[in-house]
Amino acid sequence: MFGLFKKKEEKREKQPSVNYEVIAVDMHSHVLPGIDDGAQNVDESIFLIKKMMEAGIKKIIATPHIMIDYYRNTPETISAALEILKAELKRQGMDIEVQAAAEHYFDETFEQRVEDKKLMLMGDNYVLYEYPFISAPQNAFHVLQKLTAAGYKPILAHPERYNYMTVEEMANLRAWGCSLQLNTISLTGYYGKGIKQKAEAMVDADIVDFISSDMHHPKHAAAFQDALNFPHVERLLTNYPLKNIMLK
Repeated sequence: MFGLFKKKEEKREKQPSVNYEVIAVDMHSHVLPGIDDGAQNVDESIFLIKKMMEAGIKKIIATPHIMIDYYRNTPETISAALEILKAELKRQGMDIEVQAAAEHYFDETFEQRVEDKKLMLMGDNYVLYEYPFISAPQNAFHVLQKLTAAGYKPILAHPERYNYMTVEEMANLRAWGCSLQLNTISLTGYYGKGIKQKAEAMVDADIVDFISSDMHHPKHAAAFQDALNFPHVERLLTNYPLKNIMLK
């Protein structure tokens, strides 16, 4: 009779065998408060950062959008948001280093920014930029040559998300001196099956240079943690020549 009142044993979730401590640095996220489509206020910033820390991240390089049509961020707007965030981190006693660079959109102003040396950089002259999602810019290789000639180290953000880009084309970009940054949550199917398959193919082809969260909101935070249960993420975090640690 007492058995009727027994609680069912709760299922224990399998703990992932890896975390993000091995890369230490998350170098693409939108956790600065109120300046793009990421965290809208400092409370949201803190929530996202706590989740990143729980997953093993030791340092964050925030990369708010710079794009002429939507987010006209400047070094000044980015620095101001960073200082607000740092003050709150200090107030809450959260021991994590946060720096700021940017995710530069390859719009009609990008080439001029390269020529004028008005780029937000991370580490040793690394510059993160993204392509439009519809089609690659016609002057993509021309601008890539300008970047490398000027001493910059270009990183293309989440190439797996550009439906028009093949893995072979990504490999060609790397041969021209462009590093590739993969969103870990792409490997969970978060953006769809096709993108997941392409992300897996990138890992299998050994062309991934950086991985990161591209964190914007709590759904991304949950997927970032969930990604640790996927075999291709485990491979990236176990025996793969990622460059994140170079930004530490």
